Amino acid sequence: MARPVLFSTRRLPPAIEARAARDYDARLNPTDKQYADAELTRLAQDADAVLCCPSDRLDAALIRALPAGLKVIGTISVGYDHIDLEAARARGIAVVHTPDVLSVATAELAFLLILAAARRAGEGERLVRSGRWTGWAPTLLLGERVSGKRLGIFGLGRVGRELARMAAAFNMEVHYRDVARLPAELEGGAIWHDDDASFLAASEVLSLHAPGDHITRKWLNADRIAMLPRGAVVVNAARGTLIDDEALIAGLRSGQVGFAGLDVYDGEPAVHPGYRALEHVVLLPHLGSATVETRDDMGNVVLDGIDAVLAGQRPANLVS
Repeated sequence: MARPVLFSTRRLPPAIEARAARDYDARLNPTDKQYADAELTRLAQDADAVLCCPSDRLDAALIRALPAGLKVIGTISVGYDHIDLEAARARGIAVVHTPDVLSVATAELAFLLILAAARRAGEGERLVRSGRWTGWAPTLLLGERVSGKRLGIFGLGRVGRELARMAAAFNMEVHYRDVARLPAELEGGAIWHDDDASFLAASEVLSLHAPGDHITRKWLNADRIAMLPRGAVVVNAARGTLIDDEALIAGLRSGQVGFAGLDVYDGEPAVHPGYRALEHVVLLPHLGSATVETRDDMGNVVLDGIDAVLAGQRPANLVS
């Protein structure tokens, strides 16, 4: 009996490609080329499943052009705002994602951004690499101590809670803003705020971990930046759409924001050019889940979901 056809839009970790080749007629992407819409839909013809990534934009028009026999779209990501769920639902195409397996890796990356930004690690690395470092000096690249600071977490979900757990080792007092207060066992001692003003005023370090949607788009705008303590550290390892880039750049230039660390961007891979001109901003290329262990876990979770849909079952990681 013919095996189902799985089309992958991007190159996958070796262990995941080996599993896909074992279980499917796998049409992989060995060059990791980013396909244009027309090429993607052409290559996906006759596919039973499409495995995509956040860098793909599966809008309504693209989904309508996918083959008639397509049963499931899997995305190697927790977020699925790059997929038009209504269009997929109208076609009867299931969508599965990768919850639960990347929280620790993403929280690690967020804490890396906090430390790198506050301690000016990016500036220091560039100084050494350029050959311009002339030796230790009492005033060289003075940053901010992180230990003992107040950490504000916007969105105390799985990643936010992992970050809060890590922050405890640095004796940070954790504050959070969410749509509702969490049960005490999930709060872990974090302090809930039911309004932006009190939350932001408490956030000497602000880390963004909310989902990206129309409600949170450009949440960190000029008005909210003005509510932060002067010189606050701002990091974002969640969604680029959470930040009003013009407002954050203005805040960095004025000193209202002391340092920033970004791993995600609105419209990535495009990055607002204003950030590149600022030395006190750490810029990473969306590395939140980029560990071997996590990407293997993500690949296995999404393939588990695709397997289940094609077997006529309802997977635990079903989005729609």
